[in-house]
Amino acid sequence: MDTLSQIALVFTAGLGNSAIRRLVDIYPDEDIFALPHSELKAAFGTHTNILESIANKSTFTRAEEELRFCENNHIKPLFFTDPDYPARLNTPETDDCPALLYCLGKADLNPERSIAVVGTRRATAIGRDNTDFLVHDLKSYNPHIISGLAYGIDAAAHKAALDYGLPTVAVLGHGLDRIYPAANRPLAKSIIENGGALVSEYPSGTAINPRFFPARNRIIAAMADATVVVEASEKGGALITAAIAGSYQRDVFAVPGRLGDTYSKGTNNLISTNRALLTRNARDIAFQMGWPIEGEQLTLGNLDVTRKLTPDEQHIVDLFQDHDLLTMEELTTLSGFSLAKTASILFNLEMETILRALPGHAYQLIHR
Repeated sequence: MDTLSQIALVFTAGLGNSAIRRLVDIYPDEDIFALPHSELKAAFGTHTNILESIANKSTFTRAEEELRFCENNHIKPLFFTDPDYPARLNTPETDDCPALLYCLGKADLNPERSIAVVGTRRATAIGRDNTDFLVHDLKSYNPHIISGLAYGIDAAAHKAALDYGLPTVAVLGHGLDRIYPAANRPLAKSIIENGGALVSEYPSGTAINPRFFPARNRIIAAMADATVVVEASEKGGALITAAIAGSYQRDVFAVPGRLGDTYSKGTNNLISTNRALLTRNARDIAFQMGWPIEGEQLTLGNLDVTRKLTPDEQHIVDLFQDHDLLTMEELTTLSGFSLAKTASILFNLEMETILRALPGHAYQLIHR
């Protein structure tokens, strides 16, 4: 399908994102609007309103208007089959993500690394400082910083990314014909001018609606490898983003705060209920994500660490030469050690940040 047909398909009432994805999977090389009536009837059955809308191309007038708006404003519509569409949104867990995104800006939406940084709109000075510190600390790992251009922590995250030369992407809960809140228009302009991007699933003319912002949060969570909540009260959008990230099998981190502080209650609760990992700095994130940790000299076959490994520890490490992951049972069998001895060695290597423990009693060597 061409871009016009893709936009028209998304405008078709009754067709949700998951349904559009399934439909294109069934007819990957065909224009849905050119299918014979018999094919449409087989696809939609009793959903005659959808069948008639597609057969009559009733959404094309609105789609043409939107395409003209995009062309006039340098906005690129990205259908989920487009190679520039964020691949992180095309996983089995994220099939509820938009079939089409509108993108303004030049940021690569498929970077090697990306981190969502979110939090309360009523950020404290400490929260803004923590956001600045964390983004600055992440600089050596060069992730894209994803957030929502809202007041508070979102704005602080975008500003810090700009200050430290990191690409940043703002996901909006409205069309790209406006910026909300209006006070963040200069920030949005700076994001575009510095190689970032604004993205939205909503077409031009979409009115500001509070219910669109929680939906927007699923895109923030899906576009990132991990989500960091810096400050949050007991309820709010940041906690929604964290929950969605968890449902997408993405790592969630939270910055701890002082007991009793209103905007630390949410983050502290995420940590205490094991819904988020405590993070103090970029190294905590890098360790969990398997990124090379700055200053480490760890390499396969030639381990160079502060403490010299014992022969038994080196034997365990060498087993990873030909394996990315090994379970404790596999390591016990391959090493010839007892289960108790293997468990003890693994514990020591994990404490030295040489091995990373993963779900299912699996382990992975941390290496550059």
